[in-house]
Amino acid sequence: MTHPAGASGEAPGEVPGQPETTDPETMDIETTDPETIDIETPVGMARVLLYRPTPDRPAGALVLGHGAGGGVGAVDLVAVMSAALAAGWQVALVEQPWKVAGRKVAAPPGRLDVAWTAVVTALSGRGSVAGRGSLSGSRVLGGPLVLGGRSAGARVACRTAGALGAAAVCCLAFPLHPPGRPERSRADELAACPVPVLVVQGRKDAFGTAQEVAGLAEPRVEVVEVDGDHSLKADPAAVGQAVAAWLAGRSYAGRMT
Repeated sequence: MTHPAGASGEAPGEVPGQPETTDPETMDIETTDPETIDIETPVGMARVLLYRPTPDRPAGALVLGHGAGGGVGAVDLVAVMSAALAAGWQVALVEQPWKVAGRKVAAPPGRLDVAWTAVVTALSGRGSVAGRGSLSGSRVLGGPLVLGGRSAGARVACRTAGALGAAAVCCLAFPLHPPGRPERSRADELAACPVPVLVVQGRKDAFGTAQEVAGLAEPRVEVVEVDGDHSLKADPAAVGQAVAAWLAGRSYAGRMT
């Protein structure tokens, strides 16, 4: 099912194992000051910016990863963080070890999954991950756990959702295939995700349009179409609103308690 959401924009996307030809536009994160947590993973140090809502009991926890070129300041990630925070959700923006180390090229998928798993495990207070910084072995995330990210980060979330006990996955600009190469589809990653998935996709995304994703007819996948391309920078407000509306049914008071 595809739902339109609401101006146009063009920007490049991501190629697996390579940086974006131009990073997606970023914006300063000016909401409340986040808590910065460094977490040692088997593949290097990851960094988390943790935003806490005003309510003592958050509606849930949303953990988001960045793409293969931009960082956690990508316009769509910041828009979703702000919208989710306003809706009472904790939001953790995760910077992968390769990015923390200042490398220009993203790590292979397997290493991304290992780092992501270690971070979510640490934030959830499960397992033994060294170097948690201010975590002190305690559970940081509360309520239903929703994993997600933009582009390559969305793929990581889909691949790890089942093992990490996520209630749902939020994909921003899911890279269904490389530009001009629809035969190299990553539809299997969406199909294999065992929980409900939201895909917010640009109408002109060269990595797969909203119509292409909806055409997969995956029963657990809901698609929201917004103006713009892979960067999702044309209408970030629409991106944030789409995610906030979807999250409303996945809070403590929703159907995924």
